[in-house]
Amino acid sequence: MRLWIGVLGLVIGLGAGMAADTIPATGGNIELTPMAHAHVQIEFGGKVIHIDPSNLANFGAAKPADIVLVTDIHGDHMDPPSIDRLRKATTQYVAPQALADKFPGTTTIIANGETKTVDGISIQAVAAYNLTRGPAAGQLYHTKGRGNAYLLTLGGKRILFTGDTECTPEIKALTKIDVAFVTMNLPFTMSPGEAADCVKAFKPKVVYPYHYRQQGLEPADKNQQDFMAAMKGAVGIEVHPANFYPAPAAPGARGGRQGGRGQ
Repeated sequence: MRLWIGVLGLVIGLGAGMAADTIPATGGNIELTPMAHAHVQIEFGGKVIHIDPSNLANFGAAKPADIVLVTDIHGDHMDPPSIDRLRKATTQYVAPQALADKFPGTTTIIANGETKTVDGISIQAVAAYNLTRGPAAGQLYHTKGRGNAYLLTLGGKRILFTGDTECTPEIKALTKIDVAFVTMNLPFTMSPGEAADCVKAFKPKVVYPYHYRQQGLEPADKNQQDFMAAMKGAVGIEVHPANFYPAPAAPGARGGRQGGRGQ
């Protein structure tokens, strides 16, 4: 039986509109809206959760956040102006230790391997890091222990956001994942083929490619297309393409690595 009851309203290509996918869950539906790059909006049980708010997003489609989760220190994940656009007086924040004291409200610091409950939502932090890739010999773009992937449990559904990572043993060891958002862009994370091999290892029911735009690679969804090709024939895993780059950033927009380059 297919996991979704909603119609996939996401069209590949710059300038296309975005719509939510609906996941039936205990206690009500989960609405997932791809916003931009690594930014996803989640709605469940009257709460709105944002992962890695991005200044590339269309904030006209965004709702004020009850919880904001940030995976890592780089500007395409930790963008204070974008977070400010989503916050309200009661917004809570979840982040790794490297981002302690960076938020304007109640903040839960969570380390790799920990599970904490925030505003009734179970959040597990999974190690996200590079195994081999870095700016120079002996260096890594993302060191172990600094950043988090997040595994959220909502209405009995397990939803994973990998953040910036290669296919680490901690990611590969995950089980019973209903939905996974998986990163791919070289040289910082994984190639589409590596991402496909990783997904085949932990076998989520549904996978979204995200964080896939790569500097110097056109069209913008080339990595997504290559990932879909690499996933052909995979049994029991639905691939849901989504437009995470709906429009160019506004002139003068800042907040880190622009255009979805990412680290």
